Amino acid sequence: MKTSEHDGTDVLFFFDGKPLELALYETLLRRMEREFPEASVKVQKSQISFYGRHLFGAVSLPVRRKKDWPEHCIVVTVGLPYRLESPRAAVAVEPYPGRWTHHVLISEEEQIDGELLGWLREAWAFAESKR
Repeated sequence: MKTSEHDGTDVLFFFDGKPLELALYETLLRRMEREFPEASVKVQKSQISFYGRHLFGAVSLPVRRKKDWPEHCIVVTVGLPYRLESPRAAVAVEPYPGRWTHHVLISEEEQIDGELLGWLREAWAFAESKR
């Protein structure tokens, strides 16, 4: 994955004081590097975004944590042309007809699995199909 020379420092700043969340992100990034070698990573104030030609996924920290959410977790966001029928999708919204945004909570490395990577692959394909 393509990153800028500042990304390492920016990622550390993004996860400042959150070593468990940083470890989850690093695991996700390692697994994504194999799947999306052409993707680029952009560290922003509220999220770390993943791009092909268009945004296809992101990682963020919970802002408005629901009481049943894990204390330590990252939120992986994917955009798909359909609503995920999975209990893993903590939040699903349809901001535009036929465009669903899903937030998946990751609190353990084991949750960064083939199913999650499959959703990211689908999100990549969906984003790349846009004009």
